[in-house]
Parts: sequence; C-alpha cells; structure tokens
Amino acid sequence: MELGLQIPDFTFEGGPARLGADLAEIARTADRGGFAYLAVMDHFFQIHLFGPPEKDMLEAYTTLGFLAAHTERVKLLTVVTGAYFRHPGLLAKAVTTLDVLSGGRAMLGVGAAWNEEEARGLGFRFPPLAERFELLEDALRYCLAMWSDSEKPFSGKHVEAERLLNSPPALSSPHPPIMIGGGGERKTLRFVAKYGQACNLFNTPDLEHKLDVLRAHCEREGRNYDEITKTVYHPLVTGEHGERTDELVRELRRLAGLGVDAVIGGTPGAERIAPVEHLAREVIPVIAPL
Repeated sequence: MELGLQIPDFTFEGGPARLGADLAEIARTADRGGFAYLAVMDHFFQIHLFGPPEKDMLEAYTTLGFLAAHTERVKLLTVVTGAYFRHPGLLAKAVTTLDVLSGGRAMLGVGAAWNEEEARGLGFRFPPLAERFELLEDALRYCLAMWSDSEKPFSGKHVEAERLLNSPPALSSPHPPIMIGGGGERKTLRFVAKYGQACNLFNTPDLEHKLDVLRAHCEREGRNYDEITKTVYHPLVTGEHGERTDELVRELRRLAGLGVDAVIGGTPGAERIAPVEHLAREVIPVIAPL
C-alpha cells in the first residue's frame, strides 16, 4: 500500500509571507519520506470541512507547479479538479505542462464538482448536476484525445474543438494517469471503468460495496479491474504525540485487505513538518509491504 499527502489548508502560522517556504519544506519532506502522491484540493474558497471560506486557499495548478520544483519523485495531482472549472483544453494543457516540467510526475484528478458557494461567489456558472456529469465526460474524452497522437477535431456534448494540438506532449506514457473522484454508482464509477486509471473513494461504511460496483462496471466495459488503482481519501491522523499511530495503521491494514492500493489524506499541522516526518518514519515502512 502507498500513502499520499494532501495539503487541504494553507492557513499556516507564519501567514502568507512564509507560505511559499512552508509549502516547499512540506513538499521536500514528503518527497524524501516515501510518500507516493502529493496533492492539493482544487477549490477557490476553503470548504467547510476545514474551516470558513475566508481561510487561505491557493489556486491548484499554480501550486502544483511550485511543488514540482521542490520535489523529485512524488506524483502530483489535485484531489480533485471540478470539470466545469476550466475548459478541457486549458485543463489538458495545464496537466501536460505540469507533467513536462516535473519530469513525468503529473496526474489528472477530476470529478463532477459540488461547491456551489464558491461558484456563485466568484461568478462561475454552476451547472445542474446532470450537466456537470456531461461536462466531466467531455473533459475525460477531450483530455484523452489531446494526449493521443491525433490532432483531429473533437465533438462533445458541450465542447467543440478544431485541432487538439498539444506541443510539447506529456512525458508520461501513454499519458498522465487519470484519477476520477467520487463514488456515484451509475456514472462516476462507470467513468472510472471506461476512462480512468484510478478512482478516489471516501472511507465510508459502503466502501466495499463501491468497489464491487466498480468491478461490475469494469466487467461491462471490458476493463481489467486490477489495472485500476484504488485510492481512498482518509485523514492521516497520528495524534499530537503519535498516540494514534497504531489506530491509523490498523485502519490502513483494513483498507489494504479490501484491495485499496493507496490512501491519500491530510495530516494536521503539516506545516510544523514533524507530523509528516512521523508518518514517513512510523507508518510508511509498516504499510509498504501490504
């Protein structure tokens, strides 16, 4: 099993003036410590799970480019981008750029999105749910086409394009892996089976059922279920003095037993660095053989 570190909160004690230095140190520590993934959310306002909307929030792809410059091996991604936030041509170009500049370490994490508050706050159009899923499928098809060897026109439900030129091309082969976030059984998990290389699910009581649904979609789509990386979002909490480390390891072992390949989550106080170092020292070596 692999571990991924997400940085969901940028309201650090040192404030914006130290934010760049703090993020760079978190990234270097995670990279050296054996984390497989380094992720940020793709939001413009902070979400209520982590605090009020006024808390500091950075734009995702600018931040990932910065993190790429301070790491050497970790995979870089959003968990996850809202498909309607960006035209898929811009999204594919952003992920391609990240892949090229990081030496082939980019992933596309994408989903249908949900946060109406930030959309209305900033003046984005917030489409109805059915349309958001249509835009998600357009984005998946568009990115895969732009990452192919063809420059032929694209026609989707909502997007038309005349020439999918992508120069320079991505370094990842055959393309940056696509992680689709969400547990919707009729559409999201079907999209994983049809287009994705990874899923991202929440650690909920029905997780095993969600994996069974994904397996069934893979059978219908002719995909090998085992080729899809199963990731789960779960907070990486070890306690102020490491007192909850064993609890976290037990949960990671349980998830590995269900067939989960990687767990991605934030750890409280990551800017203090010690919690990230503790995970690298006390958790990653224990779960790596699972």
